[in-house]
Amino acid sequence: MPEHPIDRLLAIMARLRNPEGGCPWDLQQDFSTIAPYTVEEAYEVADAIDRGDFDDLQDELGDLLFQVVFHAQLAAERGLFGFNQVVASICAKMERRHPHVFGDLVVADATEQTRLWEQHKRAERGTDPDRSALAGIKAGLPEWQRALKLQKRAAAVGFDWPESSQVIDKLREEIAEVEVELAAGSDPERLHDEVGDLLFVLVNLARHLEVDVSRALRGANRKFEQRFRRMEAIAAENGQSFAALTLDQQEALWQGVKREADSAA
Repeated sequence: MPEHPIDRLLAIMARLRNPEGGCPWDLQQDFSTIAPYTVEEAYEVADAIDRGDFDDLQDELGDLLFQVVFHAQLAAERGLFGFNQVVASICAKMERRHPHVFGDLVVADATEQTRLWEQHKRAERGTDPDRSALAGIKAGLPEWQRALKLQKRAAAVGFDWPESSQVIDKLREEIAEVEVELAAGSDPERLHDEVGDLLFVLVNLARHLEVDVSRALRGANRKFEQRFRRMEAIAAENGQSFAALTLDQQEALWQGVKREADSAA
């Protein structure tokens, strides 16, 4: 087996996909079936970073790299491209989009570099008939992430609230509209529409406050899970089933667990 780590990984992938003696599960996969695992592994990388678990980060980065290798293997089997072409493509793109590093261009700061990056991307789209400031934002992104990209592109051409307080005012407005629909007994489609507007503005608020939406939500999920599990444990310690408690009893447990967490912080 090849000595270089990446060559070894490529050889492992090829063997897994070999119809003669390969892995039945791997042989059944295609781009569409592997894509969800690719997204999942990217989130697991972010989670390891959030937790500051760098041993786990090493492992998760390996899992993510394997996803890249898997897609490259599938492409090579179809005669589309191979792993080396993927690497060559990203190398060329990074050099092309960083003329201040690999060329003579001078940029003032990270903000200027971000503007130039978007400029390079627009130039690379070339003759694309879609000349909108929103062109090229992929539909396959997680919806919160696509919302964020749409808002950033709009802001880049001046369509943005100057102050975060104005976004908060808009958030209150959207909450009021949801309440109106609830009071009117609106159909589910209307509620979907209004809640969608509310979520879109919430993402916009996070952008204005420079809060990472994904990181913030992962933190909220983690906190809820820890507190919920603690409530279940307390109930079990008292010989009770958490599910059998009344809502008032569950709420009392929740408040107790919150106080416990606050005092430990």
